[in-house]
Amino acid sequence: MKVEGQVRIPSGCAIAAVISKQGDRMSGEAITNAMKPMHDRSNGLGGGFAGYGIYPDYKDFYALHMFFDERATRKNCEGFLKERFEIVKSEIIPTRKIPAITDEPIIWRYFVAPLKSVLANLQLDEKEFVARTVMKINTEMEGAYVFSSGKNMGTFKAVGFPEDVGVFYKLEEYEGYSWTAHGRYPTNTPGWWGGAHPFTLLDWSVVHNGEISSYDANRRFIEMFGYKCTLQTDTEVITYIMDYLLRVQGLTLGEAASVIAAPFWSTIEGKTDEADKEKHLYLRTLFPSLLVTGPFSIVLGFNGGLMALNDRLKLRSMVVGEKGGKVFIASEEAAIRTMEPDAENIWAPAGGEPVIVQVKDGAY
Repeated sequence: MKVEGQVRIPSGCAIAAVISKQGDRMSGEAITNAMKPMHDRSNGLGGGFAGYGIYPDYKDFYALHMFFDERATRKNCEGFLKERFEIVKSEIIPTRKIPAITDEPIIWRYFVAPLKSVLANLQLDEKEFVARTVMKINTEMEGAYVFSSGKNMGTFKAVGFPEDVGVFYKLEEYEGYSWTAHGRYPTNTPGWWGGAHPFTLLDWSVVHNGEISSYDANRRFIEMFGYKCTLQTDTEVITYIMDYLLRVQGLTLGEAASVIAAPFWSTIEGKTDEADKEKHLYLRTLFPSLLVTGPFSIVLGFNGGLMALNDRLKLRSMVVGEKGGKVFIASEEAAIRTMEPDAENIWAPAGGEPVIVQVKDGAY
């Protein structure tokens, strides 16, 4: 009979990330291998990756990664896209058949540019237009899902263990200056292709270890602003919250972190810097429904950087390491050591303390 201390009880889900501050591009093979020592944190019901800088030849176009249930759905969706975008390239996303990944949908990608005439008619900027298009497809077009929609980045996800998902999508053939990864252990929601992490909108991507107890309050608030939570998981709402705070409201990364992992009222009251105190009071008062409660460690990816963040009580593990201009983030140090055996300055961020890493200007 095994007793406590003799059996490993993982806290569920695994996250990992790496970024080069110089903008050097790295193969997706390393981030795939980083997930192997965290295998027991997943259960094979979801794994995925996001890579940034992977489409330099199409960096000025939105890369729409899509799942379709059948060929007719793809044809219908393509007709819809042609009414709104110039499609400069359309192709199946390359995969390799492996026994560990089964029942795959049709997996397609489009490199597109919004039609200027449509933007002018709707009086929208292109990011808002793309975001609305993603919401429209995911809510109204049965059998079609947009699971990635940013420029010069892409998400690759499936039902399976993450190390198998990386092999399935041939990530060793891609190079990016930043990668994030996730192994899922679904708690309250089903494991399915669209429900694997990362969750994305435009160039934002989120991987998450934990469970959001504030999901319903968060969802009700964010859906007042046109977002639709359709992907059957609590984590999706974090992605839309970050898009709303950063793109729509224009907050800084640090300010957005102070909204979703807000300091306790007592912590704010104890601040001696009056300007800092006033800022946190303002953010907590203005966005009370966007406080994310429950255990979480997340990595937010975006064009040019990453932000790692724990819940304010630090109920999920997350460690950070550095070496030679690269920063590594993971649920466990073992994953960092897999990517860089000689990683230095290994440390665990405090609860609610954002770790923001950005690529130097012009490097990507």
